[in-house]
Amino acid sequence: MHEMSLAEGMIQLIEENSRSQSFTRVTRVCLEIGRLSNVEVEAMRFCFEAVAAGTLAEGAVLEISEAAGVGWCMDCARSIEHQAFYDPCPLCGNYKIQVTGGNEMLIKELEVS
Repeated sequence: MHEMSLAEGMIQLIEENSRSQSFTRVTRVCLEIGRLSNVEVEAMRFCFEAVAAGTLAEGAVLEISEAAGVGWCMDCARSIEHQAFYDPCPLCGNYKIQVTGGNEMLIKELEVS
């Protein structure tokens, strides 16, 4: 379950920012997870709650939004919305697609005090 190490990394980033920006508590974390990131949303919720215990993010609300997968079809030379890595192009049916977005996980916003 790589969501645990991702959640630990999030807490580490939050703690580093708390030192540089002088906040002591996080009440809300807005996270964007790309459809092609291979991050399971419910596993991330569980792992975040587990690793936030005893930190300045303990009890913080985790809001997760999903970003669409985006790819470039090399056969029809168009940007397409891509649902899964091994799906064909919805326009031409070919498989020569380069992922250009939706494979990341971003902390979009923190609510702090």
